[in-house]
Amino acid sequence: MDYKTSGVDIKAGREFVSEIKQAVESTHSSNVIEGIGGFGGLFKIPLEGLKKPILVSGTDGVGTKLELAQSKNFHFEVGIDLVAMCMNDIITTGAKPLFFLDYIATGKLEKNQLLEVVKGISYSCLENNCSLLGGETAEMPGFYSKNKYDLAGFCVGIVDEEKLINGKKIGENDLIIALQSNGIHSNGFSLVRKIIENNDQIHKKFEKMYHLDFYSQLLQPTKIYFKLINQILSQNIEIKGMSHITGGGIPENLPRCMSADFIPYIDTKSWDIPVLFKYLKDVGQIPEKDFWNTFNLGVGFCLIIDKKFKDEILNICEDNDVKSWVLGKVLKKDNSKENEFLPEILI
Repeated sequence: MDYKTSGVDIKAGREFVSEIKQAVESTHSSNVIEGIGGFGGLFKIPLEGLKKPILVSGTDGVGTKLELAQSKNFHFEVGIDLVAMCMNDIITTGAKPLFFLDYIATGKLEKNQLLEVVKGISYSCLENNCSLLGGETAEMPGFYSKNKYDLAGFCVGIVDEEKLINGKKIGENDLIIALQSNGIHSNGFSLVRKIIENNDQIHKKFEKMYHLDFYSQLLQPTKIYFKLINQILSQNIEIKGMSHITGGGIPENLPRCMSADFIPYIDTKSWDIPVLFKYLKDVGQIPEKDFWNTFNLGVGFCLIIDKKFKDEILNICEDNDVKSWVLGKVLKKDNSKENEFLPEILI
């Protein structure tokens, strides 16, 4: 027996690397040293104008959204998801992305599928001035089934220490600005898939009610907020804290960007939860608390600011076609009470 007989095609792997080369190298800035194919990616750190540079790193995957996306051939879109899940995390510190690495594991290398994934990754990196520095494609027959793949991403950014955003300046009555999500993004899909499994023809009812394609709405790629945040910060507007609303929803993620002395108050009447979330809640009979603690409910990212910057930020968001609104404000935590999640009051 040889390696190919066991399920690993080295030649196909080499051909795949050759075919993705153009997409990958299109993302390279002048800081990238040499091209792809070596054992490690080389990147010259841009230190111009930075007094005390800090590197910021993040890693994430796309989760079980991959199962549904692969069955519906949304491969390009999950490439975007992969970059977004990592990049949206590191930019909460005020960092600018420098480079990205990907890891793709599959049972059998299906070139056309994975080419679309890499194109999605490359597209997102190029759009956000981030170099796709390298990656790894692992063919693992017997561990992953044929036509199935898993993704992991790794993003590194840089920020000057004096411009680091860490939530320490957040105070009482600061405003919380919400930035609209593209939809479900990349969290909660284990629940979504269970609802679909238990409700035959779920897509037809949705399409009849709302005249929208169910799976296109469901598998919208995660929105990347870097360009918008970078533009806001370039206008000398102070952002005191930022939160990427991922797994755990608003209740889990929003408090992470502020000290334990404060708690966010959410005005649940400040926005209309998109119909896709409401539909899933009704069809799946999701309890209210699980609903809020699973999905982003239309809020993809949050900014904590002094109220004097409110109008300026809302205008910048509008100019960039990103819907934004005042979601709530920061309150001093009352330690005498249990701050249990109550959507109509606070989280």
